[in-house]
Amino acid sequence: MPINLMVPQINPLQSEPSEAGARHLPVMLAEVVANLAPKDGGIYVDGTFGAGGYTRAILNAADCRVIAIDRDPSAIAGGAALAMEFPGRLTISQDRFGNLDQVAAMLDAPQVDGVVLDIGVSSMQIDEGERGFSFRRDGPLDMRMSSSGLSAADMVNKLSETELANLIFRFGEERHSRAVAKAILAARAIAPIERTLQLADIVSKVVWAKPHEPHPATRTFQALRIAVNDELGELARALSAVEAILKPGGRLVVVTFHSLEDRIVKNFLTNRAKSAAGSRHQPAIQNAPPSFKLVVKGAVEASEDEVSVNSRSRSAKLRAAERTQAPAREAGDLGSFLPPLPDFDTRSRR
Repeated sequence: MPINLMVPQINPLQSEPSEAGARHLPVMLAEVVANLAPKDGGIYVDGTFGAGGYTRAILNAADCRVIAIDRDPSAIAGGAALAMEFPGRLTISQDRFGNLDQVAAMLDAPQVDGVVLDIGVSSMQIDEGERGFSFRRDGPLDMRMSSSGLSAADMVNKLSETELANLIFRFGEERHSRAVAKAILAARAIAPIERTLQLADIVSKVVWAKPHEPHPATRTFQALRIAVNDELGELARALSAVEAILKPGGRLVVVTFHSLEDRIVKNFLTNRAKSAAGSRHQPAIQNAPPSFKLVVKGAVEASEDEVSVNSRSRSAKLRAAERTQAPAREAGDLGSFLPPLPDFDTRSRR
């Protein structure tokens, strides 16, 4: 059940940027708002609320309503001041963005005018060593955005060498995945791997990087985070949910930060922007018209000026599309937009 906060009571988000808040700059903010095109009286969903940067910009751009969603309890608590600053216009719900259609329906908004998604881990989560996302700050090897369920430590200490290698290769695109998996098994045979810097050190001994290149553990940590939080599956479910609840003319804007995410969004929108090719097995979708039209061709990248101020924007890509009058298509084809999955079911592990 979503936790809906019209006026949260704890840990308020400051209305003026603090020194800490300045580190959490929303990526491509101007481009997001321009492509979302908020209008007075509209209802918009910010599926990845975080520090509230996109939500604030949407509320300032038009006299509209925003439904903000985040699975992270600290993000929900942190939205207190923003909800009070826009009374009656902002509802914050603790849930997964893959359930955004259900959340919106529960809040009397079965159809909305726009959805924005900023995919991936937030800088707030990385900055807090105790959350276990950072390979530069020591903390428990956790990585759970919702602070519940399986942790990264569970996977690192329980999966087989083959399972770990598959996970790190497919979700992290790490070409040294077999060496990393082998090193993890050797280390955990001596003692459990329970800290972030402990894992980062293990990976750094088998993956080398030049001074100007990303940290050697970057791809391994990415893979574990994606698996722990089912991020790619969540993204696919969210795209289908958006297709179901966007009004004709409603806009979808998605910002991604690595190739796996962007590939899913690109393939989904490309597919939905052309007529469906049916078959004798699925005659109902034969000749189905496009359910989206692309607002921009290809992906928009951050400007050089923004990258110089916010390094996180360097890898960001923005894609935007507008809903047509055509009915939403069946969600059964979502698996075709996902990369090959590792040969294990992480959620069955205990």
